[in-house]
Amino acid sequence: MLSRDTECKEEDRGSWKAHVLTLFPDMFPGPLGQSLAGRGLETGAWELQVTNIRDYSVGKHHTVDDSPFGGGAGMVMRPDVLGNAIDAAKVASGGDKRLMYFSPRGRVMDQSLIREVAEGPGVILLCGRFEGIDQRVIEARELEEVSLGDFILSGGEIAAMAMLDAVVRLLPGVTGNQSSLEDESFETGLLEYSHYTRPAVWEGREVPEVLLSGHHEKIKEWRQHCSEELTKQRRADLWDRLSDEKLK
Repeated sequence: MLSRDTECKEEDRGSWKAHVLTLFPDMFPGPLGQSLAGRGLETGAWELQVTNIRDYSVGKHHTVDDSPFGGGAGMVMRPDVLGNAIDAAKVASGGDKRLMYFSPRGRVMDQSLIREVAEGPGVILLCGRFEGIDQRVIEARELEEVSLGDFILSGGEIAAMAMLDAVVRLLPGVTGNQSSLEDESFETGLLEYSHYTRPAVWEGREVPEVLLSGHHEKIKEWRQHCSEELTKQRRADLWDRLSDEKLK
């Protein structure tokens, strides 16, 4: 269920809820309205509310940003505008929701964080623009800063979509076969094993014989070995972390 509002209003609680604060509300649901996430939205497995930050702008010019104190390039989103938008979202969505702001300075989004968010009642996501937001908003509203990775985006909207897509697929009633989520990359700390399907031979390349054997224990062992080798080769950081955890 997608709702848009110019004035945040009290809502009934039930399914997992996401509330996005953005200067570009028409970007949502975007890709989230398609495939598994879209079907989940239609069936009520999760809800999405989108608020236009500009509805809380100030002055006759509907200002949402201003020049940074101390000088410098770019503009900074105003604390009074954002404070009012966040407070209204908390009233509409409930005070139990985590408040997150997408920033290159934040905790890098990983599967552990995604699981945490999915297990909660929902989240309020603040999408910044320009040079960022006034630091006082982060401190006064206790925003969690989250980063999609070590690169810069034009705004937080794409990061918000990435987080919501990752979270929603973990919610009950969204992914048909929940057991299929258990073997995915990062769920066990390892990268996922390689997959194969018909035809058994394609352009001279054959499917590993063990996968055609019907021997479930050997297949399980092969997949585990494949995951370990891929992780060692491609993500030494994950492999080292697993090794450290085993030693504790």
